[in-house]
Amino acid sequence: MPAPFRLYNTLSRSVEPFEPIAPGKVKLYCCGMTVYDDAHVGHARAMVWFDVVVRYLRHREWDVTFVRNFTDVDDKIIRRANERGEDANHLAQRYIDHFHRDADALGLVRPDVEPRVSTSIEAIQKMISQLIERGHAYQAGDSVWFSVSSFNEYGKLSNQRAEDLRASKSADVGTKKESADFALWKGAKPGEPSWQSPWGPGRPGWHIECSAMCCEHLGDGIDIHGGGLDLVFPHHENEVAQAECATGHAPFSRYWMHNGLLVMSDGAKMGKSLGNAYEIYRMVEQFPSEALRLYYLQNHYRSPLPFSEQALPTALAMLARLYEAREVAESMQGSEDVATVVDSLGTDAKAVYDLGRGFSERFYRAMDDDFNTAQALGHAFELARAINRFANHKKAQKRGGPVVAAALEAFKLLAAGTGLMQLSTEEFHEEVKRKRLPSLGLTAADVEKLLEERASARANKDWARADEIRNTLVKSGIVVMDRADRVDWKLDLVGQEA
Repeated sequence: MPAPFRLYNTLSRSVEPFEPIAPGKVKLYCCGMTVYDDAHVGHARAMVWFDVVVRYLRHREWDVTFVRNFTDVDDKIIRRANERGEDANHLAQRYIDHFHRDADALGLVRPDVEPRVSTSIEAIQKMISQLIERGHAYQAGDSVWFSVSSFNEYGKLSNQRAEDLRASKSADVGTKKESADFALWKGAKPGEPSWQSPWGPGRPGWHIECSAMCCEHLGDGIDIHGGGLDLVFPHHENEVAQAECATGHAPFSRYWMHNGLLVMSDGAKMGKSLGNAYEIYRMVEQFPSEALRLYYLQNHYRSPLPFSEQALPTALAMLARLYEAREVAESMQGSEDVATVVDSLGTDAKAVYDLGRGFSERFYRAMDDDFNTAQALGHAFELARAINRFANHKKAQKRGGPVVAAALEAFKLLAAGTGLMQLSTEEFHEEVKRKRLPSLGLTAADVEKLLEERASARANKDWARADEIRNTLVKSGIVVMDRADRVDWKLDLVGQEA
């Protein structure tokens, strides 16, 4: 049987044991992007977070069906296309392609299904027809509206009152019966994409899209619905109303998971309209994608996450600590009985051994309690620090292998459960060189040239020049490692953070 877990449910405002609709299965739907521009690191928080949820649950032997949509028909897309004199469908497709580029760069698991509004019109119209038949929607003019007052439980997800719903800004707002009613179908307007329908040509409203796509691909009731905290009201509230009124099935989703928002250092939300967005593709050109992943996972997913220009360099330094601790552990040798080595090498050896052996229990306890990645990472860093302390023991290199064996398994568990530490140590350092050297005004060729000059100086016993070159590299954040048969180098990420 899959391992049990608990999660915070926005619907109940409490952490609850997870009880699926079908034993061993999780039906998970996440609201995806409205594709009118490139995704930024604020969007990536939800993208990475639900990737971790899917990875971890599958690791714990849950059968997860993961659906995430694309909103490719929307006011923002139409407006942007008109501004650029471009076909709205072409613009949306381009940004879907960009999204896939960014998702792949972040190492995200692809959803099992990625429905689009433009290819889900039949399902959307079917749900609208059901709502009209059941007395929850009405046609007025060339549009169809959801009657909020027809659903007595409206507001149960967000605790918002119907009268707090922002009035629509559409031109036919005067045709609504109540100010809180929202559009299910918008009548066609010149220059906008439209489809034929029983109510005349037009296009879907935003909220009905997700309700219809979710029910089409996962059924009338799902286990978990996810998205950013900013979607709780009105979008998710309206999804609940539409789905439950159309299908007669309640609850629409048993659990609602909402990740906190990424905020700038001044407290403002990151957004294109605010001019403070850092696009994903630009960030992954400068930093390994795992640095972004660790940045998101270092805080609890429901907490606000501050962002500044130092956020990713700091996260990269933290990631380097984990990789370097693993590298140190991998280099340790020895085949003695572990108890003998621990007794011989003292308290630092015992600390590594105990932390390594107990890691899985602590890791699972943290993750199974509302996916507490911050706590899980804390256990990993505690282990890394213990390994580094142990490495200072003069006999650790030759005899420490049995002591660190469990620690190496712990790093594998971290990789499986979170998506971190997927690379070999060499691959990690090569990726860091490729992406971070330009920020230092250097290229790999520059460093290699200096190392060749240093090697020549050493061969000529010009120790002063050799030391001068080494000091120059150190000041640039380059660590030079003289091996028996070669000279290696890497960026001193930890030292730069300090």
